[in-house]
Amino acid sequence: MSWIEEIAPEAAQGDLKNLYEELERKRGKVSNILQVHSLRPGALRGHLDLYMDLMFAPAGLSRRQREMIAVVVSRENRCDYCVAHHVEALARYVSDRALLDAIASGAAMPETAPADSALMNYAVKLTRAPGSVRADDLQSLRDAGIAEADVLLANLIVAYFNFVNRIALGLGVASNPAEVAGYGT
Repeated sequence: MSWIEEIAPEAAQGDLKNLYEELERKRGKVSNILQVHSLRPGALRGHLDLYMDLMFAPAGLSRRQREMIAVVVSRENRCDYCVAHHVEALARYVSDRALLDAIASGAAMPETAPADSALMNYAVKLTRAPGSVRADDLQSLRDAGIAEADVLLANLIVAYFNFVNRIALGLGVASNPAEVAGYGT
């Protein structure tokens, strides 16, 4: 699971038990990245609410684009846990295995839509060198047809996955194929 103490779903009580039950109802199980928050149920609630808003709330960015950003950021941070989880989710929207592999590995990309390329380039730059991001980088997103609210959403998703990658990497959150597969939303 991780390098710190965690409270398993069967041992949870009170607010934590309620959160775990909600996750099991909505997603089928409790992921390791959420269970690692078990000693701080309030942080788990905040994390879950932010994730659901960024990844599922209505917006101009598609679910595919959101998952693509998640994979790119996680790949750049070498967060195997998040790459595995979000490649699994991205595969629901990308049937081209070469494209999926290229996004996950950072290999040369097959041609992609201008908006997708702009989003991935922005995600890489903001992750690798946040101090070097300039107004022109945002203009590249706009020029690719991304609306202002979705420029913000892209920024928030990049920032969120940098945050989550550091939780996973800093606490040794691990996964295995059974833990990665089979989630609901």
